[in-house]
Amino acid sequence: MRRPIIAGNWKMNKTIAEAVDLVRIIRRGLNDIKGADRVLCPPFTALAAVAEVLQATDIGLGAQNMYWQDKGAYTGEISPLMLKGLCQYVILGHSERRAYFGEADEGVNRKVKAALAHGLIPIVCVGETEAQHDANQTETVVGGQVRGCLAGLAAEQVAGLVIAYEPVWAIGTGKAATAAGAGAVIGLTIRGAVADMYGESPAQAVRIQYGGSVTPDNIAEFMTHPDIDGALVGGASLKPDFVDLVRNGVQAKGL
Repeated sequence: MRRPIIAGNWKMNKTIAEAVDLVRIIRRGLNDIKGADRVLCPPFTALAAVAEVLQATDIGLGAQNMYWQDKGAYTGEISPLMLKGLCQYVILGHSERRAYFGEADEGVNRKVKAALAHGLIPIVCVGETEAQHDANQTETVVGGQVRGCLAGLAAEQVAGLVIAYEPVWAIGTGKAATAAGAGAVIGLTIRGAVADMYGESPAQAVRIQYGGSVTPDNIAEFMTHPDIDGALVGGASLKPDFVDLVRNGVQAKGL
């Protein structure tokens, strides 16, 4: 059975002091939940401070992005070497990075390879826009993103990373996908693309999250689907009841 993973993507929210305050509030509750991997992804500025607060817990820490070069004249960028030893995960290819900063599958692929080379676990985001969804292009778009972002990897690398299916039309809109709809995309399109590229074993081993307006009230619906292994949570991860969200998700898996 794939171990569930629920991650909170704080996006561009929380000062260092605010981040520390929130983690101190939720740390004990999250640490007491043992049926899933729990990951917090604060802004770069708060990573070191949050890492300190998370010491002596088994709560994971992730960055929200990184560049693929180890060092160099890349003003404003963060390298995998800067993250190595500080956090365990890194979100790559989020739809907001694609929409606002022009990121494409080729660049995400380079980042994935760099993260893996330095022992970081990528959370690779894929998802279609509302227009693509309405035009019945989900399979083409999402399958293409999976193939582009995961090209040139070893099968065991694919099995060990995380994919987040985040339909763009559901992110921050309050308009969540249905568990059946998200599960079908994850089970057929995403696992299908991985199986085509690397075989059935990595396709069944890779953990795939759903993301998009996930709340404490609807997380159980998604987690009961056998192909959904967790959630990448945005706004709901900025509140103390993120603990309730994680607990509800783990209980829905019967863990």
